[in-house]
Amino acid sequence: MSPAAHARVTRAAAGLIAAAAAACSAPALPAELGLAYEREAAGDVDGALAAYRAAQRPCGDPGARRLAREDCARALLGEAELLERHGRADEALAAYAAVPERAGGVAAPSAQALWRAGRLAYEADRVPDAAGFLWRLVVEYPDEAFAADAVAFVVERTRAVDARALWRRLSDLYPALDHTAVADNLLWALADLAEHELADPGAARELYDRIPRDHPASGLRDDARWHAARISRAAGDPAGAVERLRALLATREVAVGAGSYFSIWLDDAQLELGRVLRDDLADPEAAAAAFATLPRHYPRSILVDDALDERITTELGRGHRDRACAAAARLVAHDPESRFAARARALGETCGAARGRR
Repeated sequence: MSPAAHARVTRAAAGLIAAAAAACSAPALPAELGLAYEREAAGDVDGALAAYRAAQRPCGDPGARRLAREDCARALLGEAELLERHGRADEALAAYAAVPERAGGVAAPSAQALWRAGRLAYEADRVPDAAGFLWRLVVEYPDEAFAADAVAFVVERTRAVDARALWRRLSDLYPALDHTAVADNLLWALADLAEHELADPGAARELYDRIPRDHPASGLRDDARWHAARISRAAGDPAGAVERLRALLATREVAVGAGSYFSIWLDDAQLELGRVLRDDLADPEAAAAAFATLPRHYPRSILVDDALDERITTELGRGHRDRACAAAARLVAHDPESRFAARARALGETCGAARGRR
C-alpha cells in the first residue's frame, strides 16, 4: 500500500475508532496515540514517530493496567509499521523485535511483531535471524494465528534445504504444544513432509488421522481426512479410504444441524466414495447410491455431471438400463454443455428408441 493510500485508510480507521468510542462509551484513545494517527495521515513521518514514541511511556510501567498495556503495544506496532512503510527496514526490524519485551508480553501484538520481524529478516537475507523470530513466535505465542503462519512460512522455505532437520524440529516442538492452537498445524506440516520429502505415506496417513482425532475443532480436520483417504486408496486399503470418506461426509450433517460451514471436500468425497465402492470394493449398488447422493446434497457442485456420468456407467454395468437412461436425461438437462453430454444424449436416443419399440 502506498503512503498516500495508507493515510486515507488511517484517517478512516481513526474516524471509526472515535465513532465507536462515542457510541459505546469506551475509554478514550490516548492523546499521543491519536496524535500519531493524525500526523501519519497528514504525511508527517517524523511527527508521527515522535507521537508514537510518546504514547509508549506506559510500556515500562509494571503496574500499568491492561488497557494501557494494549495502547502501548499499539503504539509500538504503529512505530514499526510506519518505519517499514517508509523503507526504513533495519529500523523497522529492530522496532518489531523489541515489541514482545516492551509490550509486557501482550500476546496478539507481540505475535504480530515477531511475524513481521521474521518476514523482514528473511527478505533481508538474514535467514538465521528470521528463523529465530519465527520459531520464537511458535513457541511463545502458540495460540495466536500468526503462529500457524510462521510454521507454514518456515516449512515452505526449509523443506528443500534439510527436510529431516525440519522434521526433527517440528517433532520436538509438538509434545509441549499439543494442547495449543498451533498443534494441528505442526501435525499437518509433519504429515506433508512425511508423504513428500520423506517418502513415508504410512506415517503421513497416521499423522493426518491424528488431526481430526486429537484436534476435532481444527480447521484442517476435513483436509486431513481427505488426504488420509487418498493415501489409503493409493496404498491398496479401499476399506480404510471408505471409512475416512464417510467420516468426512458425516460432517455435513453436523453443519446442517449447527449452521456451521460445509467443507470444500464434501462433494469430492461423495464422488470418490462411489468410485472406491464400485471399482475397489465391487459394490455397485452402494456406489450407485453414492453417485445419486451428490446431485441431491450438492446441487451447485461442479461435480454434479461427473456424478451423473459415473451413475450412468454404474447402472449400465449392473443391468439397470432404465436408471441409466434417467441419469442421462438429468445430466443433459443439468448441463447441456458438459463434457459428458454427448454420451448422455447418445444413450438418451437409444433409450427413446427402446421405449418406442415397446
